[in-house]
Amino acid sequence: MTPPGRAGIVKRSLVIAGHSTSVSLEEPFWAALKEMAAARGISVAQAVAAIDEERGEQNLSSAIRVAVLAYVRAAARG
Repeated sequence: MTPPGRAGIVKRSLVIAGHSTSVSLEEPFWAALKEMAAARGISVAQAVAAIDEERGEQNLSSAIRVAVLAYVRAAARG
């Protein structure tokens, strides 16, 4: 396991709204995104598509990180 703060970037391909795209995130964000999607009963691709629809001009990878952070914070609050 990679120590916190030293997580490598992992690039994955997804199909979003019928278009193939690749997203680069640190492995802990991929893991939390997968957890978030499972908790919502949707696939990772569906979760990313929902984030993509709401991100405006923000970079997709950044928007995913912010969404995952919001999910983790909400989970911590109970």
